[in-house]
Amino acid sequence: MPSLNWIGKDEVLRYNPPYHTLEKKYTFNSINDTSENMIIKGDNLLALKALLPRYEGKIKCIYIDPPYNTGNENWVYNDNVNSPKIKKWLGEVVAKDDLSRHDKWLCMMLPRLKLLHRLLSDDGVIFISIDDNEMANLKLLCDEVMGGGNFVANLPTIMNLKGNNDEFGFSGTHEYTIVYAKNKNSLKLGEFDIDNDELNEWQEDDIGFFKQGANLKSTGINAPREKRPNLYFPIFIDENNKVYVTDDNLPPNIKNIETIYPITNGIEMSWRWSKDKIKNDINDIIVSRNSGISIYKKQRPTLGDMPSKKPKTLFYKPTYSSGNGTTQIKNIFGYKFFETPKPLDLIKDFLQISTDKNSIILDSFAGSGTTAHAVLELNKKDGGNRKFILVEMEDYAENITAERVKRVIKGYGKEPENSATGGDFSFYELGDRLLLENGNLNEKVSIEKIREYIYFSETKEKCEQKGSDFLGECNGVAYYFIYKKDEVTTLDFEYLAKLKKASSYVIYADICVLSNETMMKYNITFKKIPRDIKKV
Repeated sequence: MPSLNWIGKDEVLRYNPPYHTLEKKYTFNSINDTSENMIIKGDNLLALKALLPRYEGKIKCIYIDPPYNTGNENWVYNDNVNSPKIKKWLGEVVAKDDLSRHDKWLCMMLPRLKLLHRLLSDDGVIFISIDDNEMANLKLLCDEVMGGGNFVANLPTIMNLKGNNDEFGFSGTHEYTIVYAKNKNSLKLGEFDIDNDELNEWQEDDIGFFKQGANLKSTGINAPREKRPNLYFPIFIDENNKVYVTDDNLPPNIKNIETIYPITNGIEMSWRWSKDKIKNDINDIIVSRNSGISIYKKQRPTLGDMPSKKPKTLFYKPTYSSGNGTTQIKNIFGYKFFETPKPLDLIKDFLQISTDKNSIILDSFAGSGTTAHAVLELNKKDGGNRKFILVEMEDYAENITAERVKRVIKGYGKEPENSATGGDFSFYELGDRLLLENGNLNEKVSIEKIREYIYFSETKEKCEQKGSDFLGECNGVAYYFIYKKDEVTTLDFEYLAKLKKASSYVIYADICVLSNETMMKYNITFKKIPRDIKKV
């Protein structure tokens, strides 16, 4: 498989971002001051690492809208990778004339994709919005991180059907959505919720799909025969509903011919089409005999017209317009502040085909909060209990991202579709790092958060035990963390007598005075707590 290489890749692969705690600042609209929905303000690389103890392998759907790296976004590479070449990049806006901008973008994306991959459930899926600036690089990067065999689709996503003026020689209409599974064999994508009556409107002939369009009889002030006399003529229909225009076109020996003129309520009118057009487009005429004979022109599907329960690889609906995203923001806040917020219906459709009513959805480039809005709308529609986790590092995380979610929960505007969805969320900020740069434990961090991380690092499970040295048991191994902030802790015979029975033990303490023979006898693995004992 082709590999992608760039400046800084080796250094980024070696980089292990520090583990930070998440500190709850408040909970919105919950009667018990707790919520499983989360909005996190902070660097998304550190936030994703902080989510691992609770959410590794549990996220059903991830949607991200990272910087497209157009050179006009004013994004800055700021990961604290210990490399002289990368440290030169820190704090510098990535501009269009920056010859290393693709290297910087790949260095930014690689560790985030690796963490997102860990957070996905085995049957999970990730949707990534991107445009031509990095689409090719992103595809190769995802092949490397997610596995090429887990590629699902690259969806050209129509965002601006009328086009824009940004591309040389062409008016750009689309972006892309790259879709990967955590495990393609376990992924099951659903269908759109489309009424069968809507699907049944469409029929198929030799040319393709169609449904009944407008009646060929003209209407309006120019419809009477005297206004358009050249469009008043007979149309002939045989018993098989085949249409003919003139007598000399009729085949010999044909029977049961009916002659139709454009007459409405006894008034002579005109046809919409000329004789020549009817002859040329004879296959686009439908005959209906429900109440007398009427003839219609067939409506052939244009882009996005024909509904389909199975999502198409050309992803388009009129409501996916990027302008709709802007309008939705203006309806909520009363003014525009993002150039290209993602439209609500686009994210709702991604979630509809990839989640169930109890799924957890993550967006680590949250922006204006469209993903949370989509989750709340879907829950309102089907009574679901989907949960969202948003991460946004910019200063607007609270006054725009969280504020939008508050207004959606409580309702905004006068339109019925904007009525309250209900729901709640907790707002978090990144807290202290668990381990200091010298590798010692940061004793500013609460004991419960330390215990949670220790147990997760050992077992990849959530720590359910509270308030004791015992962290839990996993696969027959009992885990203990003997820690006191201001005292040296010791694993000795007295403590050994307190242990619950298990096949083996992993025990953290400051000092161990047990002999090797005793450790082997009871299958004990001792691990020294990393802290400066001299300060205790």
